[in-house]
Amino acid sequence: MKLSLYEIAEVVGARNDVSQFEDSPIHAIEFDSRKITSGDLFLPLKGTRDGHEFIPTAFENGAVATFSRIELDEVPYILVKDPLSAFQALAKYYLEKMAVDVIAVTGSNGKTTTKDMIHDVLATTYKTYKTQGNYNNEIGLPYTVLHMPDDTQKIVLEMGQDHLGDIDLLSKIAQPKIGIVTLIGEAHLEFFGSREKIAQGKMQIVNGMAADGTLIAPADKIINAFLPSKQKIVRFGPDQDIFLTTLVERKDSLQFAVNFMDGLIELPVTGKYNATNAMLAAYVGQLEGVADEVIASALKHLKLTKNRTEWKKASNGADILADVYNANPTAMKLILETFLAIPANEGGRKIALLADMKELGENSVQMHSDMIMAINPEDLDYLICYGEDIAELAQLASQMFPLGKVYYFKKTGQEDQFEDLVKQVKTLLQPADQILLKGSNSMHLDKVVKALEA
Repeated sequence: MKLSLYEIAEVVGARNDVSQFEDSPIHAIEFDSRKITSGDLFLPLKGTRDGHEFIPTAFENGAVATFSRIELDEVPYILVKDPLSAFQALAKYYLEKMAVDVIAVTGSNGKTTTKDMIHDVLATTYKTYKTQGNYNNEIGLPYTVLHMPDDTQKIVLEMGQDHLGDIDLLSKIAQPKIGIVTLIGEAHLEFFGSREKIAQGKMQIVNGMAADGTLIAPADKIINAFLPSKQKIVRFGPDQDIFLTTLVERKDSLQFAVNFMDGLIELPVTGKYNATNAMLAAYVGQLEGVADEVIASALKHLKLTKNRTEWKKASNGADILADVYNANPTAMKLILETFLAIPANEGGRKIALLADMKELGENSVQMHSDMIMAINPEDLDYLICYGEDIAELAQLASQMFPLGKVYYFKKTGQEDQFEDLVKQVKTLLQPADQILLKGSNSMHLDKVVKALEA
């Protein structure tokens, strides 16, 4: 990190005279006192406990100074009204100082994968850094910026949102050159109230963008009211500015072509939505001057952050497509589309186990019921539903499927048929079958996966 104590104090508007302390170079900034090493600056944040309680520990571990909202004795400190706001202002300044190009990615689904793909494409040509793990909020994004290597030329920042205004803050810190909105879904609908509000929040990605920036956004009419008037706008989807021209889906890979590049692109992951994510990465690569053949090679040898959607093997040899850590209607439709498009194993059947999707608000039952439009008895042999809000979907499906092909297991405040669910799945699943499991993390379908693997 190319910052010193005096420089940081000036940037954040220190309320105390730091000239009484030595102008030490700052190696890193940490908000966990246990991670502090010699030469670091400590950031005390409010959590279940006030981070100021850990200032002594930070100095014991080698901190040269700390941010503080209270006056301190005997240790170097930078007095500020709010340490987190100071941290965010410092991240904004540091991006400007280091002249790093920012590519920002948000969306209800696919933002982590798209971020990884863009990073791998740009890293072929530039010194590139990206959001690590899920550090995509008001703490994680500035932390990512202030931990990027000194020689970084491009940084790919993921932006998450739980409430309206989150993306506005992150965009104004990052000031992206290119902003990507992958998809407007229903994630956190309970907190936003409508897809329109979710779209409004996601489109705030342009709020910190310069007038010569580029916004890449889906051909979803719901965002039209929030499109910027200054920045260049590129829409993606059928018959839009950029789109897929061909697509072949396989169990473990994809092959596709796009309208702005020659040749086929190979991708070592499955799912039509991943072809769209890779298309976005390829387009960003082109905008940044990466050669087409280099883009194709980067995508072919992609290294993703641990994929939440992955194929596993049951102990009897059956194929398990597990996507059990997050769920909303858009994501569930996409994974069903992918699962049903993949050829069945010879002599095998297709089974889907769907569980409740959480945080959907007052229309949750209807949104679960609407999932019937993504389920075709001609492509799916068995449907298993587990939860409370998904009960009506199971009832609708039982009217479409042959008798005995739909199962429903309750999970309510009074009754949880989880053990019966596991027994039924283990009894039903045969060695040549493929089974999809999709539901919110709190439904614990990961335990079903482990039971099938055991």
